[in-house]
Amino acid sequence: ILVEENVEFDLDTLDTYVKGTYPDLRKCINNVQMNSLDGKLHTPEANDASTDYRVEMVELFKKGKIQEARKLLCGRARPEEMEEIYRWMYDNLELWGSTPEQQDRAIVIIRDGLRSIPMVADQEINLSATLAELTQIG
Repeated sequence: ILVEENVEFDLDTLDTYVKGTYPDLRKCINNVQMNSLDGKLHTPEANDASTDYRVEMVELFKKGKIQEARKLLCGRARPEEMEEIYRWMYDNLELWGSTPEQQDRAIVIIRDGLRSIPMVADQEINLSATLAELTQIG
C-alpha cells in the first residue's frame, strides 16, 4: 500500500508498526495511514493519541529505552490483555536476544510469566517482573 501510494518509508519503521499491531492487519494499516504525512511514514511519537501504545512500546524497546517501554506497557495494559501480551512477547523474540540461546532463555521466562497469571494477585507486578528478566538476557 505504501509503495502504491508513493509514501516514503524505511523497513525498520514499518517493522515497528507491524510488530506493535500483529496479528491485526487492519490496525496496522490504520496506524500507518495516520502516521503518513507529506508522503513519508513517520516513527510513532510518544503521547500521540493516534498511535497504539504497543507500536510506541516496540519503538522504545528497539531504541534500548527498556525502562520507558516497561512502564508504558505496564501502565497501559489491561488485565484482560495479559495472555495476548505474553503471546506478543513470544512472537517478538528478537527484541529479547539475537542468538538462539538468548531467545530460548526468553521463551522460558515468557512461559514462567504466563504460567503465573492465574496465581498472582497483581498482574502488573507479574508482567513487570517478566519484562525485567527478559531485559537481562542480552
